Amino acid sequence: MTGRVALVTGAARGIGAATVRALCADGYSVLALDSCAGDGPDRGHGVNYSLAGREDLEKLAAEHPGRVLAEVADVRDRAALERAAAKAVERFGRLDAAVAAAAVINGGRPLWETPEADLRTLWEVDVLGVWHTAAVCVPHFLAGPAPSGCRFVAVASAAGTRGLFHLSGYGAAKHAVVGLVRGLAADLVNTGVTAVAVSPGSTRTDMLRATAALYDLDDVEAFTDSQLQGRLVEPEEVASLIAYCCSPHGGVANGAVMSAEGGFRG
Repeated sequence: MTGRVALVTGAARGIGAATVRALCADGYSVLALDSCAGDGPDRGHGVNYSLAGREDLEKLAAEHPGRVLAEVADVRDRAALERAAAKAVERFGRLDAAVAAAAVINGGRPLWETPEADLRTLWEVDVLGVWHTAAVCVPHFLAGPAPSGCRFVAVASAAGTRGLFHLSGYGAAKHAVVGLVRGLAADLVNTGVTAVAVSPGSTRTDMLRATAALYDLDDVEAFTDSQLQGRLVEPEEVASLIAYCCSPHGGVANGAVMSAEGGFRG
């Protein structure tokens, strides 16, 4: 697959960073995009944990000199994403895949006590961020040299197909991501471009540590009780499935929600 090009959001750490590495191993060039908000005020209302910083993104790019182009941009900003997608095409000559991995989590309260600001943050980052990524990347797919091999992949969640305790807002957002992908797949009929959602279970990431804090847990290992395999999912395992979905062979999953849940049982 040498010569293929991908854009990955939420790329500075976690599943996003693992996906960049997996795609590079498969011969891709990657535009790695992240807000790099760190502890700054731009991380959004209701997010009480540190997001990735610029140093995380730059370190990732340094692992793959000439192969990874780092771009600081917020998925809530459609114009910034448009510039990033255009930059990928200008630098690498084409765009074959996009992975919408950027997301945040908040919660810890029942629905009727959840602040509206929390829900707005989840909607703007986790849903509109995916929408914006698809909206700016798909036109490049269709205008490119090989639309039939182009793939859009959104990172959903086990919360996208079930309800989780004190995470009603996050669940609503991830259900929306699943619906968005299914609608996009239908809109892409007969183009050759495909769309799929990948649904991780409890994955060893900074977001899982933030989830543990919402539940007043000291250790993410407590989440192994929700996994039939008896251990947490590793980001690299999810990234391997995402990389497959990005490949020309991944078109067979069009419109699907691909489980990377490790037997998640809620």
